[in-house]
Amino acid sequence: EVQLVESGGGSVQAGGSLRLSCLYSGLPSGDHDMGWYRRAPGNKCELVSIISTDGSTHYTDSVKDRFTTSQDNAENTVYLQMNDLKPDDTAKYYCVAGGLGFWRLGSGYRPCGHPGMIKMTVWGRGTQVTVSS
Repeated sequence: EVQLVESGGGSVQAGGSLRLSCLYSGLPSGDHDMGWYRRAPGNKCELVSIISTDGSTHYTDSVKDRFTTSQDNAENTVYLQMNDLKPDDTAKYYCVAGGLGFWRLGSGYRPCGHPGMIKMTVWGRGTQVTVSS
């Protein structure tokens, strides 16, 4: 059974930094993608970043040049370093594991509520990030 446990959330002022961690276990052998998603109250679920088994990464436009995702296979951990945080970054952040490309749908992103997303992924319980102005 795949399990994902996020940590590292908290409250910071705008311009501050946080590093989120996702400790994973039970991932099957083979290639996979690990993602960070976020959901703010009243807002839709949003992809933040992806890191693949080969180390390649993808970021949504709003976090490029501010957030960096990385992985430590020896520690079974995926990280999200968040710098220059803004109030719009306030959300609950979720670690997600799935097969290669689970986050794509055609030329865009697969919506969080898409049946394929539900079928193909495992989600952690999330960690809250609050950024004050």
